[in-house]
Amino acid sequence: QVQLVESGGGLVQPGGSLRLSCAASGTIFGIYTMGWHRQAPGNQRELVADITVGGVPNYADSVKGRFTISRDNTKNTVYLQMNSLKFEDTAVYYCNANIRPTYFDRGRDYWGQGTQVTVSA
Repeated sequence: QVQLVESGGGLVQPGGSLRLSCAASGTIFGIYTMGWHRQAPGNQRELVADITVGGVPNYADSVKGRFTISRDNTKNTVYLQMNSLKFEDTAVYYCNANIRPTYFDRGRDYWGQGTQVTVSA
């Protein structure tokens, strides 16, 4: 089974930084686009950033210039460096990835269970 596990969340002050990591494990033939979404209480889940296999990133306007997404394909891991954090960045951050478990499978989306990021003075 494919599993995505996030780490790196926590409590930070406004203007601070955090680095999230998400590692994929299990039966994996290939991993394609990987990314991060977030959801605050009472809000819809929204895309934060994603990145292609080739390393081309895509960011939500709200985080451009502050967040950087990257990946290490040798480790099946995607990262999200979050700088200049704001109160409105507070949310549960979910890792996602399009993965083919085997050659005979089609790629499908997998999700981590989420990691809490809280920005508070």
